[in-house]
Amino acid sequence: MGISFTTRRDGDSGRWTAVGDDGERTEIRTADTAVEATAQVYEAFGLEAFRPPPPLPPGWQRFTLIHCPVMGRPGFDDPRYAGLKAQPPQGCTVEDIGGYFGLRCERPGARLLDAVADTCREIRAEHGLLMTDLGIEKLWEWSADGTDGWGAEIVGQLLLMAAERGPRLGYSGDDLVQFLRTVTRGREPR
Repeated sequence: MGISFTTRRDGDSGRWTAVGDDGERTEIRTADTAVEATAQVYEAFGLEAFRPPPPLPPGWQRFTLIHCPVMGRPGFDDPRYAGLKAQPPQGCTVEDIGGYFGLRCERPGARLLDAVADTCREIRAEHGLLMTDLGIEKLWEWSADGTDGWGAEIVGQLLLMAAERGPRLGYSGDDLVQFLRTVTRGREPR
């Protein structure tokens, strides 16, 4: 049997209480955030708890890059990754992400897409790989949370996909840029 969780916020103190119940015992923990209260309940049951990493300083971005080409499915152990595994870009760590080669990165960049682009350029120049994925699974989702948030990750995912797929159809990078310039001219969309 699994553990059921509930969280609630106290209106007076603003603190969060998480309750976990596995059918045999109940654990209750209170903390400043719902995530922390829930993590404490997980730990009370002897489970590993998730805590988000601390925020990065201004001018730094956190993202995941995956090599997930549209043609073929190279596994994490594919020999073409040997050089990148031995010497990943500074601020990135190598990780097997669902059988694909991936990098978890914390890199400098004024905005998310700046950091992603610089990292992809470096990988392409030094290792000949075009990273094709930011790990976004539901591309139709949306968040208008600015140039460093979830919405920016979705846009970055779509642009990486276009950078790989466009040339396979005969479009150059300049063609893709011209397309974006053309469709974004004029009035703001409604």
